Amino acid sequence: MTRIAFIGAGSIVFSKNLVGDILSFPELSDSEIALMDIDEHRLAQTTNVAEAMVEQGDVDATIESTTDRREALEGADYVLNMINVGGTEPFENEIEIPRKYGVEQAIGDTLGPGGVFRGLRTIPTMLDIARDMEELCPDALLLNYTNPMAILCWTMFEETDIETVGLCHSVPHTASAIAEYIDAPQEELDYWVAGINHMAWFLECEWDGLDVYPLLEEAMEDPETYEKDTVRFELVKHFGAFVTESSHHLSEYLPYFRTDEEEIDRLTGTQSAGRMPTATYLEGWKERSEERDDALAEVDPDEVSIERSEEYASRLIHSLETDTPRRLNLNVSNETDAIQNLPSEACVEVPCLIDGTGVHPCSVGKLPSQLVSLIRTNVNVQQLAVEGAANGDREAIHRAIKLDPLTAAVCTLDEAHEMTEELLEANEAYLPELT
Repeated sequence: MTRIAFIGAGSIVFSKNLVGDILSFPELSDSEIALMDIDEHRLAQTTNVAEAMVEQGDVDATIESTTDRREALEGADYVLNMINVGGTEPFENEIEIPRKYGVEQAIGDTLGPGGVFRGLRTIPTMLDIARDMEELCPDALLLNYTNPMAILCWTMFEETDIETVGLCHSVPHTASAIAEYIDAPQEELDYWVAGINHMAWFLECEWDGLDVYPLLEEAMEDPETYEKDTVRFELVKHFGAFVTESSHHLSEYLPYFRTDEEEIDRLTGTQSAGRMPTATYLEGWKERSEERDDALAEVDPDEVSIERSEEYASRLIHSLETDTPRRLNLNVSNETDAIQNLPSEACVEVPCLIDGTGVHPCSVGKLPSQLVSLIRTNVNVQQLAVEGAANGDREAIHRAIKLDPLTAAVCTLDEAHEMTEELLEANEAYLPELT
């Protein structure tokens, strides 16, 4: 019987979907699923729906529910991490303090001041989880869903003995977008994608054996299509490849798109209900707070069914448990030099072959010069953020922010220093000790 621990199961709808994914495989339908969260109310909602899935689906899984992380981790074979550390207050600081200095973040959870500081406040808890795992389930695989993906996974690679992979749905979501733009069935696309999380590139993409890039370039000439994905189409135009993150989120990782209000307005287009403007995700987060707390309150247990989503976690576990070969894009250490022109210690998102013997990153070789150059500006920030957190090095955090492409596009070095000091002071309660 496979034991799967969910840490942060109060991420209600996401946890519900992942439980359904696991139970949808007959070979995993007798799993022990341990749901853990510190929020008892939200944990109870997830637990009620998970138990209803087991009952309505007539499967033999066991659902456990606990606020004790060690209890959930005891004997686990797999640990799914989806925690959020600190809640609204530090998130608001991470958006609004940089905003005063002209750093306009739409999401703020992957790179930039927001991503770095979200990483800093999450890393201590991630390391606590790892220490518990090293004692209670040292052979378990940690599947991380929490952002900033690269910073957190890189830390786990460097600072723990726990095998870790990062999972993100940006590759299938992007394949769906490409299929829409060229009017093709998504399941008929064949693609090869590599880079870093939220900045991986469709190096090859074919439909019925034909290169889709001429079709994409034709599609983006249509104003209505261009408006759906402005930033990504701009990168196709100037750098020749389609990238795996939505336009509004991607706009934060590069210096070209968020330094002028008129340009932000122009690029907002029709994508994702206009999520390009500054602080969009934060504002939505606050508005949806009550909704999140009661996300499953109206669910009728008698109508709950087991369904499989597009998320990778259950497929990864199924392959490892049943020796079923699959290829998935995962976030892994570049220690095998899967991408030869990125540092070997970096966290990269590459195709991986999975079967009963484990997770095997594919060799991608060297990325095209212009694409790896865009990636390196992000990897530089990630590396210093990891060093700063691991070593308690305040200066490394300052340098990470100063190297951030968006910050560097709008701030002087002194302004970036002052902004970082203000963020450190405002979020001191959530951060590792820095000297």
